Amino acid sequence: MDESQEEFAIRVRDLVVGFGRQTVLDHLSLDVRRGEILGLVGASGGGKSVLMRTIIGLIPRQGGSIDVMGQPIGGRKEGAAMTWGILFQQGALFSSLTVRQNVQFPLRENLVLSQELMDEIAIAKLEMVGLRAQDADKYPSELSGGMTKRVALARALALDPPILFLDEPTSGLDPIAAGDFDALIGTLQKTLGLTVFMVTHDLASLTTVCDRVAALADGKIVAIGPMRELLQSEHPWVRAYFHGKRSQMLQHEMR
Repeated sequence: MDESQEEFAIRVRDLVVGFGRQTVLDHLSLDVRRGEILGLVGASGGGKSVLMRTIIGLIPRQGGSIDVMGQPIGGRKEGAAMTWGILFQQGALFSSLTVRQNVQFPLRENLVLSQELMDEIAIAKLEMVGLRAQDADKYPSELSGGMTKRVALARALALDPPILFLDEPTSGLDPIAAGDFDALIGTLQKTLGLTVFMVTHDLASLTTVCDRVAALADGKIVAIGPMRELLQSEHPWVRAYFHGKRSQMLQHEMR
C-alpha cells in the first residue's frame, strides 16, 4: 500500500454521473482522509446524496474512478458491507422488524453467527449509541425521531466498519436531539477511529463535529477545508451559502 492509500480512506477522481441528458456530477474529484469527519454541503438536488450513493455502488457511474480503503470500487464489491456502514435519511428501518432484528440484519446477511451471539452484539450496539436493552423489542413505529436515528446508527455499526456514511443525520430532529446526535457521532468517531462521510445542510453539525467541509456546486467540489477556510471562499455559491442572512443568524447564535 503506497503512502496515498494509507492517508486516504476514499479517493474519487473525475467522477461523472448523470441521468438521461442531465449530468449531475461532472468530473468531480474528492479525497477523504482516514479518521476524519468530512461534511458535504450543496444545494438541494445538487448531487450530494448522488455522490454518496455512487461511492457505495447504488448508482452507476459513467466515468472516473473510486478507491475505498485502497481498493478500486466497481459496480459492486465483495465485502463492501464490512467496509462501510450507512445511515440513510429518516433512518430507513424495516417497519416489520423489531429494533433488535433491524440491528441484526447486516449480521444475518453477511455472517454465520448463533442467535445468542447476535443478540449480544445487538444489545452492545444499542448501548453504544445511547439506547437501553429494553428498547430492543420495540418496533420502529414506537420510536421517537431521535431513537430511530440511533437505531439506524447501531445497525450501521453492526459489522464494525471503518467508514461510516451519514445522509442528513440530523434532519427532522429538534435542536436538542440534533446536538446530542452530533455529540454522539463525535464520540464514536474518536472512540472507534472511524472515517465519517456526512452529507448535511446543518450548519451546527458542520461547525461542531466536522474536521473539514466540502462544498458541491455545478457538479464539482468547488471548495474544501476547515470551516474557517470555507468562510473565506470567494466562490459565489459558497459565499451565498455561508454568508446568507439565515447562515449569518445561525453563526451569530452559535458564538
